[in-house]
Amino acid sequence: MPQPTPSLPPHLPLRPRRGFVAGPVVITGLAGGLALAVLTLVGEAHQAWALILAAAVLAVTLVQARRARQEAARLQAEMAQTHVEVAPGALSLPYTSVLNALPDPVMVISAHEPDDLTGRRFVMVNRAGRRVLKIQREAGLLVTAIRDPDVLEVVDEALFGGLEGEAVYEPGGTQERIFRVYARPLGVASDGAQLALLVLHDETDIRRVERMRADFLANASHELRTPLASLSGFIETLRGHARGDEGARDRFLGIMHVQAERMSRLIDDLMSLSRIELNEHVRPLEEVDLAAAVLDVIDALAPLARDKGVVLEAETPPRGTVSTIGDRDQVIQVTQNLVDNALKYSVSGGTIRILLQADLSAEACVAPRMAEAARLSLLTPDHGPERFAALSVIDTGPGMEREHLPRLTERFYRVEGQKSGEKLGTGLGLAIVKHIVNRHRGGLAVESAPGRGAVFTAYFPLAEGPAADTPDNSHDVAKVS
Repeated sequence: MPQPTPSLPPHLPLRPRRGFVAGPVVITGLAGGLALAVLTLVGEAHQAWALILAAAVLAVTLVQARRARQEAARLQAEMAQTHVEVAPGALSLPYTSVLNALPDPVMVISAHEPDDLTGRRFVMVNRAGRRVLKIQREAGLLVTAIRDPDVLEVVDEALFGGLEGEAVYEPGGTQERIFRVYARPLGVASDGAQLALLVLHDETDIRRVERMRADFLANASHELRTPLASLSGFIETLRGHARGDEGARDRFLGIMHVQAERMSRLIDDLMSLSRIELNEHVRPLEEVDLAAAVLDVIDALAPLARDKGVVLEAETPPRGTVSTIGDRDQVIQVTQNLVDNALKYSVSGGTIRILLQADLSAEACVAPRMAEAARLSLLTPDHGPERFAALSVIDTGPGMEREHLPRLTERFYRVEGQKSGEKLGTGLGLAIVKHIVNRHRGGLAVESAPGRGAVFTAYFPLAEGPAADTPDNSHDVAKVS
């Protein structure tokens, strides 16, 4: 945490160092004194030589003084280049480049009257502050950047009470961020305004680690209780009256094996979800071929679909034509979870369509794909004019009523009446999908109607380049039966 300065005047004048000017003046005085001393000591006979000597020393001194002035002017020009005017009529700082290099958002707040609630202005904000608070100007009203009452209160205490303060600030948005805000008084500016320093320190990682640990323990202790109780019961049975019954033993061991596998999947999914949530606010940096990722998942799941008697129909652009900035393993995980979910609720003879479309607006990504069905956006990105690629998985399963849609991405949520039979899972698949898509700054939507199946659409921002600029209407169509 940087230590605030006690006062920050509106302008710090830049002056050359004194040595460059005072040095030649001292030398000139010494030269004059030397000349007088020589005149006194040598007498009249050698006064001409003494005058010549003094004139030479004086000439050398004047040359040195001229060089010193030139050096001072050069340094003055160099220092002036580092003096940056932040905004017309606002605070002028020679340290702007230093503040812009800081990783934490930093603001200088100015105000004249305690009762003027709209008079709190930020008169300087560094580069990190403009990025985090999504502001374009270096000066403006404080409430246009921060509206949190707790933060505004500690700012007022620093401005008019001279008190240091702290607060927790959450800007909101789809990517959760948590900041510890420090407010420090800076004194009075030359125009009489009270000044305060505001520093925002990112504590998102710390809070996420704490929450991940608590959630993991809570979920694991709750969800593992049922399979553990089942295993304990069968073990007691096998140790008791079923000890010599081979048929019961084989049946119980098979059930125990299924429960052990379920526990293993549950732990894997909990660990995966925890890792995703921990880094959800950090956007991936790699370029991912979406078409290739989708086709790889379809190839991997084709044997499972064939065994279940389900047809997979894929319609995607050619490989290498649609890409996003992301994590390839996580993009594959999204595709696999959506197709797995469709397979889980599809019956033999059903069809699952996997459709990948490129160069769409956010509105086009969530456009209806199933007539007269309930539709809901489960995740809406903080997007601007970006173009997206939309992955839609369309099944012909039992579908859902409208009231179930908002809870589909909750942990362990299952639609009532669809929990038995072979539809086994951990209940974390769609939660994982939502958090991965959010990390990629994308969106997620669902459509469904009872008896008609469901449509899940995950969409990702297109990477800049030919794939994003030029839509390709040709598609690779694959059918697996």
